[in-house]
Amino acid sequence: MLVAAQVLSGAGLAAGITVGALLAQEMLGGTALAGLPSALYTVGSAAAAAGVGRISDTAGRRFGLTVGYGVGAAGALGVVGAAVLGSVVLLFGSLILYGAGTATNLQARYAGADLAAPERRGRAVSTVLLATTLGGVLGPNLTALSGTTVAPWGIPPLAGPFLLAAIAYAAAAVVLGVLLRPDPLLLARELAVAELGRITTNPAGTPDLPDAAPRASVPVGAAVMVLSQLVMVAIMTMTPVHLAGHGHGVGVTGLVIAVHVAAMFLPSPVSGWLVDRFGSIPVAVTSGLTLLAAGALAATAPVHSVPLLALALALLGLGWNFGLVSGTAILAAVPLAVRARTQGKVDVTIALAGAGGGLASGIVVASASYPTLSLAGGVVALLILPIVAFTPMRRRLTT
Repeated sequence: MLVAAQVLSGAGLAAGITVGALLAQEMLGGTALAGLPSALYTVGSAAAAAGVGRISDTAGRRFGLTVGYGVGAAGALGVVGAAVLGSVVLLFGSLILYGAGTATNLQARYAGADLAAPERRGRAVSTVLLATTLGGVLGPNLTALSGTTVAPWGIPPLAGPFLLAAIAYAAAAVVLGVLLRPDPLLLARELAVAELGRITTNPAGTPDLPDAAPRASVPVGAAVMVLSQLVMVAIMTMTPVHLAGHGHGVGVTGLVIAVHVAAMFLPSPVSGWLVDRFGSIPVAVTSGLTLLAAGALAATAPVHSVPLLALALALLGLGWNFGLVSGTAILAAVPLAVRARTQGKVDVTIALAGAGGGLASGIVVASASYPTLSLAGGVVALLILPIVAFTPMRRRLTT
């Protein structure tokens, strides 16, 4: 059921990526703030990550994820209403709520690893991420169709994908709320207590369950995911604007973003296997190098070459995937008593990094250029290397 929900939510996730910047450009009449939607729904994602994590810690993954997707669906509907009314204030507020769907989509990857053995955590995370691929690839390619479909109702075409997102997120909420039983986090706690044979509590009053995770590894996993998210969001956000500014239509933009989203999630089985086989640190290093290659290619690709831009966005998605899977595997073994809450806090920092990247991207492109943004993003990704250099290289990072 978790896999089915991820397929649905992937379509909702792709809407904001594909047309969010274009809708803002149309409503605000300029490029400088075209990165603002990405920043706003990422800020909403940050708030939702903390909320979903705390709810999941108390009531289980099922309830936390269901609430998150429900809020995301409400936000997507609000964006549609804002486009119809021409209300920038409603647009901004709704984009914040829409970000809850993004946060919930990513929080679900932790649920996939709650019951996994340490040597299979990478593959468990990758299974959930892979499920997002189908919806994520279909979503951008339905951009033109959804715009045409809603036009007779008086809805601007660029708002069509957000209506699709509202339906997808609502369906994901229903699937999880009804069918995700037993709850993976609550069951993991029960199994740990049964194995321990006794229950102790920590000062917060929650079960104090044993785990092998060294707390020092948490900042490393967080840093890898934060930098991957920052670079990916910054370059991805302005790619549709870059394409549109050089005469490419929405269909071409949808195709390029579909390739990007596929690369974000489709390689997950491979990256999960690599993490389980060689450890999180080598895969994190690969993330930084791949993101550098993506930025360099995006910066140098001719504006008329859609295949080269698509390849650059594919590398961008792949580098992000390596960073997310390796970082998540590190955090998947946080002690059960505070696991969801800690993971939620880390996802807050990831979301805020994405918000900063999205907001800065429009400013950089308006004041300099898209190639400048892309190359700078690749250089920033190299910060992953010195961060992980202080972590011992082992065949498998046990966390």
